[in-house]
Amino acid sequence: MASPTLARLAELGRDSNERLRSILPLLPIALRSAVKAGPIEGTTWCLLLDNSATAAKLRQIAPTLEAHLRSKGWAVESIRLKVQKPAAQ
Repeated sequence: MASPTLARLAELGRDSNERLRSILPLLPIALRSAVKAGPIEGTTWCLLLDNSATAAKLRQIAPTLEAHLRSKGWAVESIRLKVQKPAAQ
């Protein structure tokens, strides 16, 4: 039997991925591959981004994304944007 902690983490992971699927149509096509679902912390959802240019664009449309998520039933007060550092080669 899986531990309650692992079950909760799996549930949060699924929820985060569902949120990303919900907002993808609102993102510019060129940026979609640069955005990944990140952790959920209370009413804050984190998006993991490939670069700062993507972060700059998403900062502009974050209020629209937040409103969209709320309209779909998610309790999202804010979206945090985090640029991922490239993996060391």
